[in-house]
Amino acid sequence: MRFVIPFGSGLRARALLLALPILLEGVGPIRAAPPVTPSDNIAFLDRLSWGVTGTSFAEFQGKGRDRWLKEQLHPPLRPQLPQEVSRQIAALRAEGSLVERVRSLELQAKAASAEADPDLKKIAQQAYQGSLNAAARDAAATTLLHFLYSSDQLRERLTWFWFNRFNVHQGKANLRLLVGDYIDTAIRPHALGHFRDLLLATLRHPAMLRYLDNADNAVGHVNENYAREIMELHTMGVGSGYTQGDVEALARILTGVGVETRAEDPKLRPERQQDLIRDGLFIFNPNRHDYGDKLFLGHVIHGRGFAEVEDALDILCHHPATARNVSGALVTYFTGAEPSDAQRQQLATIFTRSDGNLAAVMEALIRSPEFTASLGTQTKDPIRYLLSALRLAYDGRVILNTGPIQNWLSRLGEGLFSRTTPDGYPLLQADWTGPGQMIARFEIARQIGSGSAGLFRPLGADAVEEPAFPLLQNALYFSTLAATLSEPTRASLSRAISPQDWNTLFLSSPEFMR
Repeated sequence: MRFVIPFGSGLRARALLLALPILLEGVGPIRAAPPVTPSDNIAFLDRLSWGVTGTSFAEFQGKGRDRWLKEQLHPPLRPQLPQEVSRQIAALRAEGSLVERVRSLELQAKAASAEADPDLKKIAQQAYQGSLNAAARDAAATTLLHFLYSSDQLRERLTWFWFNRFNVHQGKANLRLLVGDYIDTAIRPHALGHFRDLLLATLRHPAMLRYLDNADNAVGHVNENYAREIMELHTMGVGSGYTQGDVEALARILTGVGVETRAEDPKLRPERQQDLIRDGLFIFNPNRHDYGDKLFLGHVIHGRGFAEVEDALDILCHHPATARNVSGALVTYFTGAEPSDAQRQQLATIFTRSDGNLAAVMEALIRSPEFTASLGTQTKDPIRYLLSALRLAYDGRVILNTGPIQNWLSRLGEGLFSRTTPDGYPLLQADWTGPGQMIARFEIARQIGSGSAGLFRPLGADAVEEPAFPLLQNALYFSTLAATLSEPTRASLSRAISPQDWNTLFLSSPEFMR
């Protein structure tokens, strides 16, 4: 309840002040908000990043929550990385454009298939597969380095969320070569932008078009896979009112949207030449497009080329079901629970009014009482658990070999780019609390807590591992983290017989799991 004292005579203001107790009668006592403690800030920072560190917490405390959040919601266009990390990533990136690399590997695959000698053919095919595997490893390493060391931690958390929502599996076709570019160019730049831009960027990327078979979608040979997943997973959601007829119409709209690795343009009739669109490996080929009119979600879409796709995306992105579905998924990812109807609708309203501005939706989510109430209660999924352990253990020291991390994630059931189905990994905390998961986490905690585990062995046959030991009993632990531990956890830690044993017990504690 708000009261405004009007300007005017001093007598009038004094009378209002005297009457204020009467006006407030029945309103109830006005309670000040409880003070925010360091433990509250630890939980807040830990939830919105890939894990709190002594350095990140000191920076957070210096800036204050509001300034820190504003910077995270509106990061600079280019990721902010330490120089040592940038050098590592530069060394991992292959030379040439994505188009050049794909064409080169296609020639390698063609030469291997044409080899007449069976033994030489096997060697050539293994070399081709080795090139794809190396590209996938480098893409995973680059992604993990961004997650671990970027100062734009909220954007990196959302990069994983959106990749998971617009999931592609690296095992299909040549996606091992495409997936790194997909996350770098289609996902990360739009993670806090407008949802429609993100949806369009994924639609135009060859990784998505290959994974969900739209590269094979053509007039007379319609493939509905991508159209169905756009509606079921990416936008509106299951049971939101669309029909099989809408799926069929969207599939027809998407005919001709595909991938082209050849440099030559397709031969087109003069009246269709202006409809051709090429951008890297993306192509809209008018020869493969169904130019008939379509009825999509109650809207007539007149056949006129790629503009039909733009219309369909507008309809989907402005549909109330998309606002509710996308907003609800963000809540689940950041709280580990399904949103209430009220919270879902509140965020959906912001999504709609802001034209799908994801930063605006995220700010409302983060400032909601439901988000605050969830802090310290959500069981981390494997990737968040693992990266938070490494960030805390080594703070700003840059890991030189992400191979062990990739292996650990696969062992925990959340390997990078390894979800075979389009739905992505589950978001509810209940999906990551089974006994097998906890046993695996304990074993990995022991490996991390006992030494460097190969993380500081530079790549190369003759590389010597640098000495390193995780430092978990650091200033942040003694000043703040220790106060968050329960008595049973304190008692367990007190019985540790070595630093390695203490590290293992701490990383396996219920408090760290959350």
